[in-house]
Amino acid sequence: MIVLASSVTLLPILTASTPPSTFLEQGFQFLYDFQFEDAKTNFSRWQQLFPDDPVGPAAEAAGYLFEEFNRLGILEVHFFTRRSSVGPAKKQVPDPARRSRFNDAVRRARQIANKRLETNPNDADALFAMALAAGQEADYQALIEKRTLASLENAKQATTWSRRLLAVDPRYYDAYLASGSEKYIIGSLIPPVRWLVGLTGVSGDKAEGIHELKLTAQHGHYLAPLARILLATAYIREHKDADARALVVQLKAEFPHNTIFPKVIYELDRH
Repeated sequence: MIVLASSVTLLPILTASTPPSTFLEQGFQFLYDFQFEDAKTNFSRWQQLFPDDPVGPAAEAAGYLFEEFNRLGILEVHFFTRRSSVGPAKKQVPDPARRSRFNDAVRRARQIANKRLETNPNDADALFAMALAAGQEADYQALIEKRTLASLENAKQATTWSRRLLAVDPRYYDAYLASGSEKYIIGSLIPPVRWLVGLTGVSGDKAEGIHELKLTAQHGHYLAPLARILLATAYIREHKDADARALVVQLKAEFPHNTIFPKVIYELDRH
């Protein structure tokens, strides 16, 4: 279920005796809370402990992506507004060093995942890493580089990997985020553009996209907070401000260091 404000706890301090699984989980928590250095430390520690797990470098890539989103103000401009995130807009100037580290982490995630899939085509974590890598590349291309067609191709790949994962494990709820966000975004385009995009084999359905995002938001693991962010974005664009505000209030309580959520609440209360 969606985490309620009353259930929020302080982020624990990780020590040498911390259970290994906590490093990856807590890394994502730090990431959503904009504590990027702490997130990097946790993701690095996880990879040291489990170098054959492709989710480690995929999570590292997520850290670089969120850090760049924060630096460029993308979360405010593209997510929590009433305009679509797909379409022409000013191209951003990425940080070259961070872009290089992002690309390298994505490459390592795919390399490790492909090696595991050669041994076991139904390896759930490898399939998840492939979906995450493709989805993050799509985000980078769409929101930073403004390469819309290239991003749609990667989004399509992310959905394909997610569907393979869900065929193996229908309860791997993080996998619904890729196809849910793709369906919603494409379904939100005006008809002529949606038709042109459909020629690439990518289809959209706003209602189905919302449904799949809710599955990740309610039952997901690493990506549940991100699904709630995307749901709030969708609600804002659908003029469902009360629903959006409820989600953002929960996110603000859970991630008090994230500077975006108070701004969004302020803007929603103004309307």
